[in-house]
Amino acid sequence: MIPTVREYMDTVVHTLSPDDDIHEAVCFLLDKHVTGAPVVDADGRVVGIITEKDCLRLLALGDGEGLPEGRVSDYMSQEVITIPQGMNIYFVAGMFLRDVIRRFPVVDGDGKLIGAITRFDILRAIRANRARH
Repeated sequence: MIPTVREYMDTVVHTLSPDDDIHEAVCFLLDKHVTGAPVVDADGRVVGIITEKDCLRLLALGDGEGLPEGRVSDYMSQEVITIPQGMNIYFVAGMFLRDVIRRFPVVDGDGKLIGAITRFDILRAIRANRARH
């Protein structure tokens, strides 16, 4: 049986709202020790992702006198590749190799967040597969 995302995904995922303050989002990422987080609406649907790279624009757009203000929605990436929990883990490994992405949000049929899978999770799949042989 081919392993699926469901077997290796994280089901506890730190999320942000599009209306959250961007500076609070930076603190959130630092406090949670994560490099990014899905952005979900009030219904739990993924509407974006905010990463440390997105947050770097605060300094890049600053003028030395202060940092820009705004909401997560002003800085987040809106084009998010999401995947279903039943996807083949080997296919996901190929997606990680093809794209410069560290995590894929896992969604149900309605686009609601149910988990996330990271490159680190794929390493766990490699170890588990090796242990079987």
